[in-house]
Amino acid sequence: MESGTIAAWSVKEGESFDAGDVLCQVETDKATVDFEAQDEGVVAKILVEAGPADIPCGDPILITVDDEADVAAFADYKVKASAPPPPPAAAAAPAEADAPPETAATPPPPGATPSTQTPSTPASTSGGRVVASPLAHMLAKDMGYDIASIPGTGPGGRVIAADVKEYVPSAAAAAAAATTEPTATTTTASAPAPAQAAMAAPTAPPVAGAGYTDYPLSESAKEIAAALTHSKQNVPHYYLTVDISMDALLQMRASLNESLGEDEKLGTYELLLKAASAAMKAVPSANASWMDSVVRVYDSVDINVVVGNGDALYTPVMKNVGARGVKSLSKDLNQFVAAVEQESGLGQEFASMGTFTVMNLGMYGIKSCAPIIREPQACALALGAMENRIVPNDDEASEEIYKESVMLTATLSCDHRVVDGAVGAGWLSAFKTHVENPSTLLL
Repeated sequence: MESGTIAAWSVKEGESFDAGDVLCQVETDKATVDFEAQDEGVVAKILVEAGPADIPCGDPILITVDDEADVAAFADYKVKASAPPPPPAAAAAPAEADAPPETAATPPPPGATPSTQTPSTPASTSGGRVVASPLAHMLAKDMGYDIASIPGTGPGGRVIAADVKEYVPSAAAAAAAATTEPTATTTTASAPAPAQAAMAAPTAPPVAGAGYTDYPLSESAKEIAAALTHSKQNVPHYYLTVDISMDALLQMRASLNESLGEDEKLGTYELLLKAASAAMKAVPSANASWMDSVVRVYDSVDINVVVGNGDALYTPVMKNVGARGVKSLSKDLNQFVAAVEQESGLGQEFASMGTFTVMNLGMYGIKSCAPIIREPQACALALGAMENRIVPNDDEASEEIYKESVMLTATLSCDHRVVDGAVGAGWLSAFKTHVENPSTLLL
């Protein structure tokens, strides 16, 4: 860490504090941390106000005293600014070596360098770096946005997570195009979507070493790795698992497919996605996001589905799943898979963030998985493989104690800041009910 910003002060001038009390919140590119007092004292003077300005490590930010009576002595105290170093070009100029001593010792007029006294960067930048919260940085990367183009509404023009969520790229592009030349407009219109650009970017060839081979990563793979690492480190995950009978759902699927053509057959995955959206209707507080200072609950259920693998791993979003039919969902899934296999047709949905993520690992024979939540979402669902199991027979009319049933294990990862244990259990119970009684999906 070389510099940071003060997000907020927890104390005021004249207030006393004890060891361990939080004095302020310091924000860096990676995280927001509490700055705790190491000993007791009184705040005499706050030297740097909260805001977007970058503060180099080692610069003073406040003055503390042991006795409250000493606070008044620092009421008008100001940090003395250090004089800027002389320009190197002036020292290297050969003509000055022959100048008289009186001329060399004459200081330059105060107005000779006005540009050094006036900052040339906008309020939302500092030293060429966009001032934004760590969550806003991660959201912008995950959505494929250039955070420098997102207007900030936080203190001093800081870009916050809500700004990224509400940013509409098409509107910004249209405004920029209106102020450029026609030739520039044509070039901008032909630029690929973020997901297409990531796939089109060439990856360096493998490098063989002594007993090993290094495989360079694509930019998209690096971004995914960074986002998942940040989420795992910052989100308080917990996991809930349930076994679900698939018999009734498979019977419904077979009945529906009898009336469909070969190219329109429904899969189990899209029926499970529909069940997930129905569970969100029953427990809407799970369809939410952590937004630093508020919890945002969404009206529409937009589900990210995992498609592909390795460098070609994508999570396109299916919009408004709760209001759509299963056939429409099946069509979208087939289009997503075809786009990844053909490496073409990757639209904006491949770079958009939904409100919930579902991954299906059944094709690999995996029984269960604890997925990593994609910020700012609050939940992620992993579906295991369907398998025949011997389970207790719930048919009271049957003489058999056990029966054979097709079962699936589902695991829900939850962000405990948003979804506590009772809410997570309620959602998973509703999901199980809809899958085992698929006629409820019609309600």
